[in-house]
Amino acid sequence: MSVPGPAAGAVGQVGVEEFLDRVTADPLLAAAVIVAVLLVLIGLALIVRRVRRSPGQRLRRILADHDRVSVLMHPNPDPDAMAAAQGVAELASAVDTEAVLQHAGQIRHQENRAFETVLDLDLEQIETAGDIDADPIVLVDHNEARGFPGADGIEPVAVIDHHPGDGTGTVFTDIRPEYGACATIVAEYFEEQGIEPGDPDAEESSDGCTLPTAAATGLLYGIQADTNHLTKGCSPAEFGAASYLYAGIDEEALDRIANPEVDTEVLEVKARAITARDVRGAFACSDVGTISNVDAIPQAADELLRLEGVTAIVVFGEVEDTLHLSGRSRDDRVHMGKALQAAVEDIPMAEAGGHARMGGGQISVEHMNGLGPGEGVTRADVQERLFEAMTGDRQ
Repeated sequence: MSVPGPAAGAVGQVGVEEFLDRVTADPLLAAAVIVAVLLVLIGLALIVRRVRRSPGQRLRRILADHDRVSVLMHPNPDPDAMAAAQGVAELASAVDTEAVLQHAGQIRHQENRAFETVLDLDLEQIETAGDIDADPIVLVDHNEARGFPGADGIEPVAVIDHHPGDGTGTVFTDIRPEYGACATIVAEYFEEQGIEPGDPDAEESSDGCTLPTAAATGLLYGIQADTNHLTKGCSPAEFGAASYLYAGIDEEALDRIANPEVDTEVLEVKARAITARDVRGAFACSDVGTISNVDAIPQAADELLRLEGVTAIVVFGEVEDTLHLSGRSRDDRVHMGKALQAAVEDIPMAEAGGHARMGGGQISVEHMNGLGPGEGVTRADVQERLFEAMTGDRQ
């Protein structure tokens, strides 16, 4: 093997010197070299700037590229989804972009209705994908559109979420499963841009330099709602965001949202869930039958998890030909989202998922009865599947 010696290095050096001589002698070539170097430096600067730009700044620039956007919440939105949408709308307003807040399903939970009313939100209900107001769509608190005809064809320009999933935006994706609330992510967008919460006792400003009181109040309550008032599923980010938002909240509005009047059916469903409970060891299931208020099911699940000796619970009930499931766990052996997925995975048109401590799912009653490729399952079968999933016998 021959090893390049000093001669090879000399040849290379001569080549560089000849090139420099040509550049020096030819003004046009020299100008071309200078332009090329400048373009490379500008390109590198843009790359570095883009890398250093915060997620909030990037989202703001994307919103500024459009005159109008649709901010789409998940079906039957909760305070976290509504707060995140409210925050995105404020970011859009700061760059003179109109944001339309939309959702499928209904807002029936008394807490959700109070959130919408007290904060005077303008939310539009959609039935199909054709009802979406604007083509640029921002998904908040979910990363794949669902719950209405045409949802599978939605291609959002941006996705902001804290749930696990494979959905992405065509331009912007910010999914943080380690966070306890989507509202936390949106609150950070404001904080990282130096936008401080406004004084709740002062007149509201619309200059984009302060976070309005209503938005600060909504974001804080969204965080509280999804973390059971900062006691479950929190990350350090939730406490940081709450501290940032606190100076700008309306305490009276916050109290009105947190303590609304309770619907009579919610209390009846809770009572039914308690009396119909099936407890096996540390796990429990309860079938509350046919009801009209779907939001009563997760509230009943929250109530049953307080039972002494029960560490994981699933409550299910039928609403408009769909069996809705809501699970809660404070047992390290039971990842509730995965347990619900395992329980329904081979039932046609069924879906379920969630976090370790909280999950939900839906099963079409028609497919439970045998419509499609399945042989059908009864409600008793579903309950057995749920127990098997919680005990780890169904993977």
